[in-house]
Amino acid sequence: MTKRRRFKQQLSLEDRLSAWVKQIQEQAAKLPPGPERDALLKRARQADMACHLDDWIKSSGLQPPR
Repeated sequence: MTKRRRFKQQLSLEDRLSAWVKQIQEQAAKLPPGPERDALLKRARQADMACHLDDWIKSSGLQPPR
């Protein structure tokens, strides 16, 4: 059986997603309007939503199911 290569992330998931969103938005800004640009912006919105969901999950107001 092969061993998994494990490593510790230097940045948090939120930081990595935020940086990736900015990078994708900059790439999309350079493209003319069209399907490729729309696809990049969609991916950026999804990553941004993932950041918000991660914040929501970590919030102290979230109650466990009963």
